[in-house]
Amino acid sequence: MRSLATLFFATGAVFALCGMAWGIQMSATQDHTLSPAHGHLNLIGFVAMSVFGAYYALTPAAAVSRLARIHYVLSVATILVLVPGIVLAISQGAETLAKAGSVLALLTMGLFVYTVLRYGAGVERQSS
Repeated sequence: MRSLATLFFATGAVFALCGMAWGIQMSATQDHTLSPAHGHLNLIGFVAMSVFGAYYALTPAAAVSRLARIHYVLSVATILVLVPGIVLAISQGAETLAKAGSVLALLTMGLFVYTVLRYGAGVERQSS
């Protein structure tokens, strides 16, 4: 099984590819109506996932916890709910999915804060 850090990085990279392709499509059509959804895909899907991956790479004790696996699933679920939810809110005025995705995003970051406070901020310092 791949390390949790690798899963975060690889998933973030896939989200980045999707966001880049979407950005090119928006540029080619000169239709930037959905740019808020595109921005959330890039920011949470790539940037936050990469930050989470870096944290777990630097904090092995946190990375092997059950909590970390839940964090990964919750992070992916956030993107899969939030981004389409923003699209629906913009295109149809239906905000329910976007609201649910926002709550998932809040839970994802809250879980990350809890994890950092529980396991510390990275590689342990060497004793002198």
